[in-house]
Amino acid sequence: MILRSLLVFVAGCCLILPDAYGASASSTRSFDKARIEWNAPQKPFRIYGNTWYVGPHGLSAILVDTGKGLALFDGDLPESPPQIEAHLRQLGFRVRDVKWIFNSHAHADHAGGIAALQRDSGARVLASAEGAKELEAGGAWPPDPQYGFGLTYTPVKRVRVVRDGEILHLGGVAITAHYTPGHTPGSTSWTWASCEAGRCLRIAYVDSLTALAAPGYRFSDHPRYTAAFRRSIATVSALSCDILLTPHPGASDFWERIARRKSPDDVAPLVDAGAFRAYASDAAKALDAQLARERTTTK
Repeated sequence: MILRSLLVFVAGCCLILPDAYGASASSTRSFDKARIEWNAPQKPFRIYGNTWYVGPHGLSAILVDTGKGLALFDGDLPESPPQIEAHLRQLGFRVRDVKWIFNSHAHADHAGGIAALQRDSGARVLASAEGAKELEAGGAWPPDPQYGFGLTYTPVKRVRVVRDGEILHLGGVAITAHYTPGHTPGSTSWTWASCEAGRCLRIAYVDSLTALAAPGYRFSDHPRYTAAFRRSIATVSALSCDILLTPHPGASDFWERIARRKSPDDVAPLVDAGAFRAYASDAAKALDAQLARERTTTK
């Protein structure tokens, strides 16, 4: 199921992303439609323990209550913050209690709303070294394979760089950074534990592993980058976690799993240690397919 979701996601991005920077009125309309679908309303809900889903339907925004402040993962599109902030209030939280905003990768559909959320909450933004540079450049970062699409957003100020493997102790939660470059140079996955009724589960917010590129960029022209991409896939495959979350929920069958819940507190459909290996395996196949396509096309 994950492979089918990944293939649909990749195909959709390949069709949609060029339209975002688009050359024609029809292509602009296509991207506008995608943005509407990604930002479709979604009621917030508890995933497990102190971890909540607070994003729109098509783009994840994950909230963790550390006991001494809220940690938010991703800010989604530039138009997403009002919905995310409303979700916080619906759950009984205050926007100003968001103390940390973490980023998966610095594209406009996951980082476009961070500047506004930072402004409204006063939170500190955290990202990888390369991710911080792209956030502070508002998405205009030439090393990114998708740089040629040209989609930018409000730059994020004062980004705190988190090292690969660094563990951040925030309140009662320890959040670990895992550099997983490939989809972007700064892509980062994050792991932590959430507990409920004496049972603790390891949760991983794993960044996109799709090999997407703007016209003119070829992964095969960048062997060191491609090798790092493969190491990222191996890192994800080896994660020892229980629940897989991804920036695009559909890329990991999140909504299908949620639909199988027998109650709002039923976590069983979400627990799948094998999902990480499947997600990584499908990403490796997609990267191999992209490289194969590049071998059959001229520069």
